Amino acid sequence: MIYENTPIKSSNKTLKRGKTKEKIISKILMVLASISILTTIGIIVILSKETFLFFQEISIKDFLTGTEWTALFANPKFGVLPLVLGTLMIAIYGSIVAIPVGLGSAIYLSEYASDKTRKIVKPLLEILAGIPSIVYGYFALTFITPILKKFFPDINVFNALSASIAVGIMIIPMISSLSEDAMKAVPDEIRQGAYALGATKFEVSTKVVIPAALSSIISSFVLAISRAIGETMIVTLAAGSTPRLTLNPLESVQTMTSFIVQVASGDVTHGGLIYKTIFAVGMLLFLITLLMNIIARMIIKKYREEY
Repeated sequence: MIYENTPIKSSNKTLKRGKTKEKIISKILMVLASISILTTIGIIVILSKETFLFFQEISIKDFLTGTEWTALFANPKFGVLPLVLGTLMIAIYGSIVAIPVGLGSAIYLSEYASDKTRKIVKPLLEILAGIPSIVYGYFALTFITPILKKFFPDINVFNALSASIAVGIMIIPMISSLSEDAMKAVPDEIRQGAYALGATKFEVSTKVVIPAALSSIISSFVLAISRAIGETMIVTLAAGSTPRLTLNPLESVQTMTSFIVQVASGDVTHGGLIYKTIFAVGMLLFLITLLMNIIARMIIKKYREEY
């Protein structure tokens, strides 16, 4: 009887050890998942606290509707619209560069390229994502701007257009890689069905595969645009630091991120009004990206396809 019960007792002990390990692993994973949540909460709390103190001295209405931003002048004005417009200009023009190129690259890699070509081209394309943004900034300043000057003689040395092009090049891999992965996830049976009906490869790519992967493709667009909005070093080096309410991409502008860099790298009194502008502008930047993600989730939910 002793020998007959031993394997059962050993099995029970092994089962208990396994359950204990699972509980420990579950707790560790929960802690790791909580770190990101707690970090986000901490950022929101700090931004909210300093922003509240800023708006005790400056009117919210003047901040959101003012057309002059001279925070570092003797008689400062805190109308944030020039910074917002500069940020959106960089994001929009950068998207005009990145979305067609990135989506076209994704279509080629997913539907046209052979496996051998894809293994070579995709890693080369993704190298762009690993280049430091400060390198892109100098690239825009020393290479893109001189080329643009041949076509636009009146362009400023620091301008929104060259910065937008550099930002667009930087976010191309984000769009192409995520979109290509989404297209490859579309079941091959759908493609074969379209071919059986007489569709060409281009028709299958644009009228079947893209609509089927549309939700993920839109996600890549939003992620890339959010990255462009939050870009710092490229716009700091190439776009200039002139907060100007203009739609002309040939002029120097200042974005919200480049203003934060300008103030943070200067001699600003801790706790002063100028110091608090960093958090007010940062909070607005946070809210803009949050709104974009909410809209994107609504679009994704509407067009999501499940297979």
